[in-house]
Amino acid sequence: MAVAAKELPACPVETTLMLISDKWKVLILRDLMPGTKRFGELKKSIGTVSQKVLTAQLREMEQSGLLTRTVYPEVPPRVEYTLTNLGRSLKPILDAMWNWGEAYKAKNGG
Repeated sequence: MAVAAKELPACPVETTLMLISDKWKVLILRDLMPGTKRFGELKKSIGTVSQKVLTAQLREMEQSGLLTRTVYPEVPPRVEYTLTNLGRSLKPILDAMWNWGEAYKAKNGG
């Protein structure tokens, strides 16, 4: 469930940060931009995140309306995560972060 408008910060930048401020959330967004992934695929692609933290971040992002979680009635259970249209709308922000990071690395010998 999305955050009620009255609970959102007055500043739009602060609102955006509230939704994606954790580094894991940004990496989850990055890794889901190309398409749907299972939990294990996300954990592997993100790296050092613990299962507990990844689960918490995914739940928060689902509650914010940035992604959907689909559970398939199989044994063992299969769970997939997909960005919503709202989540995909963050692509220009991630692209800008990518471009800025590339320019910074180029300028600073990275």
